Amino acid sequence: MAFANVSEELNCSICLNVYQDPVVLRCGHNFCSSCIGVVLDAQEGSDLFYSCPQCRTKFAERPALHRNIALRNIAESLQPNIPAEEEIRGILCSYCINSSVAAVKTCVLCEASLCEGHVKVHNKAAEHVLIEPTTCLKNRKCSVHKKILEYYCKKDSVCICVSCRLDGKHKLHKVESINDASAKKRERLKNSLDGLSSQKAQAKSHIQMLLDHESKVKKDATSVKKTITALFKDIKEKLDGLEQRILHEMYLQERMVYSSVSDLIKHLETKVAKFSQKIMKVEKLCSMKDPLNVLQEHGEDNDTITEEYKKLEAATTGVRHFHQEETFISLLHGLSHIIGDINIDMFAQTETDIILDRDTAGINVNISEDLKTVSWAEQLNNYPENPARFSNNQVLSKTGFSSGRHYWEVETGKTGSFCLGVAYSSIDRKDKRIIGVNKKSWCLLCSENILSVSHNNKVIRVAAPAYRPSFGVYLDYEAGRLSFYELCNPIRHIHTFTTTFTEPLHAAFVVKRSFAKIKGFI
Repeated sequence: MAFANVSEELNCSICLNVYQDPVVLRCGHNFCSSCIGVVLDAQEGSDLFYSCPQCRTKFAERPALHRNIALRNIAESLQPNIPAEEEIRGILCSYCINSSVAAVKTCVLCEASLCEGHVKVHNKAAEHVLIEPTTCLKNRKCSVHKKILEYYCKKDSVCICVSCRLDGKHKLHKVESINDASAKKRERLKNSLDGLSSQKAQAKSHIQMLLDHESKVKKDATSVKKTITALFKDIKEKLDGLEQRILHEMYLQERMVYSSVSDLIKHLETKVAKFSQKIMKVEKLCSMKDPLNVLQEHGEDNDTITEEYKKLEAATTGVRHFHQEETFISLLHGLSHIIGDINIDMFAQTETDIILDRDTAGINVNISEDLKTVSWAEQLNNYPENPARFSNNQVLSKTGFSSGRHYWEVETGKTGSFCLGVAYSSIDRKDKRIIGVNKKSWCLLCSENILSVSHNNKVIRVAAPAYRPSFGVYLDYEAGRLSFYELCNPIRHIHTFTTTFTEPLHAAFVVKRSFAKIKGFI
């Protein structure tokens, strides 16, 4: 048993015979030199990789073959010893005992091999079946009756002798002659050969398709890697540029605030000096004993001093502040432009989720199908009655803000007037006045190229817009901050409201012969 196992281990996995001139690949598997040569020759035309037939290890180049001397010696020791003469002449005639004559036929019944001369004089009876020369006749006779196998049992799919058919266990089974059964099987095999050939061709086609796919995947992956590398290089360069620009804008804003504070400090220091002089003068008057001198000495009355104090307070209130939100908006805007320049699907900007509430729109405005644009209506709309609807040209967003920080951009028309801001949902819908005139709304108003902000009917005029079509709105609900920005280059801070919000806020818009389009939302 051990010898049989060793013999199997000495068989080539390609031809399944004992190794002939064995060679070894780098992966450690052995093959006959001629067998592996044929396989590598076939793989050479695929323009892809060479591979081991046993473990499928791939080689970029045709692998070198190294002779396995030890394995060859073991394999040769197991080869059967065939007499030299028989090896040269093949199977010899059983009746030519005085000379070695090659046999041309073997009689199954006589179990003898015959040369041409003995075939001519051999018994021509039907039971004397002549076949090609062979020394192995065991599979030609019935193992039970030791008679020639002449029939094929269709029920059990085995070859049987005449005794098996007449008296044995195959009695009454449907049988046919071996020649007829063999002819039918050959016909079936021929018919299946076309199918097998077709399936083989399909399998080879699928293999080629998979190889082509593998090659395409490698090519596509290489191309994408190059694209990603170039993409990140471009992004890094743009980010470096954006960083320098943002830091420069912060520096300019810091210098402006510093300059403003420095000027105010100088102004206040002058005031302090004047106040010191006045204090000394007043103290001198207070120390006089003669009432006549006190009354005749000229000095400022309380009203004048109060007026000076109010001017001082106003100057202090007007000091510039450093707006962190301005830096955030500038950074966010710059990043959105960088992402927008990357013209590939994976970086496409997503749709914003702030939309207008058509049920709040006044009859003087039109709302686009995507609920992102409000525009002036030349003809009044016949909107259905709704308690939430404004009676003038205003509209609120469906989106509400009750916490967090939010930012959205609005593109506006170059003509007409508009308001954009926020309002509580509890704002009076039947009040014909626009947002910003009550306690429940805050807005930026642009009319005749004049910018102003308004809350609770308190209007503050700001500088004229340098670039009217686009504005940014930044809301920090918990901090109670609402800021407006003009999206020019660089981004310009317009105004910041500071308060305490007590209800959910909605984006609010008013248009008159103009339009407002929501461009982005975070």
